[in-house]
Amino acid sequence: MLENLLGTPYETAAIILFGIGFTSLMLQKNMVKKIIGFNMMDSAIYLFLAAKGYIEGRKAPIVVNGVTSVEAYINPIPSGLVLTGIVVSVSVTSLMLALTVRLYRRYHTLDIDEITALSRKEEY
Repeated sequence: MLENLLGTPYETAAIILFGIGFTSLMLQKNMVKKIIGFNMMDSAIYLFLAAKGYIEGRKAPIVVNGVTSVEAYINPIPSGLVLTGIVVSVSVTSLMLALTVRLYRRYHTLDIDEITALSRKEEY
């Protein structure tokens, strides 16, 4: 039963990686560490999708030697989703890092609690 729950080693690694990233995202106070945790979660999702899309014994969906049978190839949709997700992830990460740099220049810290306290002082 446990074997069915965990699936392949890649799926297990993806679940563990997602848990580490989520824990980092929730527990760290440093903005850069939160961004790293977010990227770990992204990578875990991509690994999970790639693991789910792979079928043992099949090849990438590139027609070679005239073989056009559907059973000879893996499903290309998960691979396309992973590639699209990576592009979006890079864009979101660059935006988060740019905002983190702006916050650091303004408050001279990367600690979220300190930034919140300093921003509240500015309001009054």
